[in-house]
Amino acid sequence: MSADVRSFFGRPIIIGGGIAGLMTALHLAPEPVLLLSRTLLGTDTSSTWAQGGLAASLGDDDDPTLHLADTIAVGAGLCDKNMASRILHDAPSAIEGLARFGVPFDRALKGSLRLGLEAAHSRRRIVHAHGDGTGREIMRALIAAVRSAPSIVVVEGVEARRLAVKDNAIRGVWASCSIGPVFFGSRRVVLATGGIGGLFLDTTNPLGSCGQGLALAARAGAVLTDLEFIQFHPTALDGPERPMTLISEAVRGEGAALVDETGRPFLQGVQGAELAPRDVLARAVWNHLAKGHRVFLDARERPGLEFARQFPAIASACRGAGINPARDLIPIRPAQHYHMGGVAVDGSGRTSVKGLWACGEVASTGLHGANRLASNSLTEAVVCARWVAESVAGTPARRTRSAITNDYPSPDPKTVRPLLSRALGIVRDGDGLKATAGALLPLAEAKDAASDPAAVGLMITVAALSREESRGAHYRVDFPHRAAVARRFELTLADALAAARELARSPSLEGAK
Repeated sequence: MSADVRSFFGRPIIIGGGIAGLMTALHLAPEPVLLLSRTLLGTDTSSTWAQGGLAASLGDDDDPTLHLADTIAVGAGLCDKNMASRILHDAPSAIEGLARFGVPFDRALKGSLRLGLEAAHSRRRIVHAHGDGTGREIMRALIAAVRSAPSIVVVEGVEARRLAVKDNAIRGVWASCSIGPVFFGSRRVVLATGGIGGLFLDTTNPLGSCGQGLALAARAGAVLTDLEFIQFHPTALDGPERPMTLISEAVRGEGAALVDETGRPFLQGVQGAELAPRDVLARAVWNHLAKGHRVFLDARERPGLEFARQFPAIASACRGAGINPARDLIPIRPAQHYHMGGVAVDGSGRTSVKGLWACGEVASTGLHGANRLASNSLTEAVVCARWVAESVAGTPARRTRSAITNDYPSPDPKTVRPLLSRALGIVRDGDGLKATAGALLPLAEAKDAASDPAAVGLMITVAALSREESRGAHYRVDFPHRAAVARRFELTLADALAAARELARSPSLEGAK
């Protein structure tokens, strides 16, 4: 980066080049905006990889209240009903907005949007673009719009490392690029950094998505919430490749069934069977695997010969593994897929730190509760990006001074992946969580490449220890029942460090080790 960065001082800074970041930048136009992307736009982002579509009540037999009822039912008592209602009522118009940007949504012969069915939805309400290429097509259209917008400066190959904060208010961003550390001064910063898949051994997310936005917010003193709720997708292609290829829920929506190595269906007694909520189905698959079985997706009859046409990206991945879905069973196993928790935000995306907003997977709006309803995440990002942009635009720009440039290490999660994968998987227990907190504490307190991933992992671990019940995506064998009262837990990094230090002094932790 060769330009004088001081020329950008005062502009809103958006950190992240996925759907949430791009939409926020576009909604801020014509106000000048600086968008920082760790990689080239469209690469190494979960948005581009998204196979599922966007959920919205667009059918003649549907309305937002039905969509809300499905969302709340899956959220296991922890959805923020008012926030969820706002988002889902705005969803249809958000789809129209994306179409105006040029997203080629799949349509029926008469031109109406083709609506798909996914798990735990009571109606067909999922819109796709090019079948399972929805994320790719949305990103293609938004990237083109951003690159042609004169108000948006995109700086690629720049990684945000820390937020400058004074008196609980944002002062700028310390970042790193090819020429070294750099400081961008601003009193308005938006986190749109995605999820945490890179913290796990088995994930369907890019490995570079390792909770950087959560670490930025946590180091800045922000409040985070719902961190213990991590969604594992029940059907990822079981093979040696990492990250793992997602086998979209839409395949089951078109009739594919789960069987074991004997060809026998094994979901008897699971309400909803293949279209049960993701937490229920992921645990059912995990339990069957734990008994020594293998699990497969049988798509030979439905969608059968239509598979390659309906799901071209999945069909290509299967071919690469030597599998023809119209003829062969597809081996699957659960993998980390989405984080319901994140930076606590209000209805405009504002965090507890003045001048800091969050949007997309990095934020916790309360829409998803303890378990995300399929295809609500892209919808949330698109809808909330407009609200965030309106809030940012309504916040007066203020002068900010240059700062001494600080160099922070690039996060590397390889040390923490085995720890989190063991302790924070589909099934958890208190002893394992306590031992993991003890292992993560010194890593989080260090100042090296593992410290930020470890800090995020520690906060998730402490949150999981605090929730002494099983609810949604959080299942503890030592507390298998749901508590009578639904509570959301908020946490700061200081809280998590203090809790871990207290655990380290506890005799019970020594026994857990």
